[in-house]
Amino acid sequence: MAKLGTKGKPAVVHVETMERAGEIMKLCNENNWQVIVGIEPDKPEDISDVEHLLNPPKPITKTITIGRNEPCPCGSGKKYKHCCLN
Repeated sequence: MAKLGTKGKPAVVHVETMERAGEIMKLCNENNWQVIVGIEPDKPEDISDVEHLLNPPKPITKTITIGRNEPCPCGSGKKYKHCCLN
């Protein structure tokens, strides 16, 4: 699957005016993003793809939980509950 903003999957934007289309094109050219801009004066503006490129979602990180009866991660060889739990 292609990444958003590339030739395989360009960002699609709908704007109301030619001036706004120029602004979006300038922003995308500065960041080397591929974009398709449609000018539709009678519809509301939709620049969600460009907003997604400007503010990418943060990756989800999984926290590692240590069980009470597992070996302690400090390397002492003791169970976690008798070593670093408290």
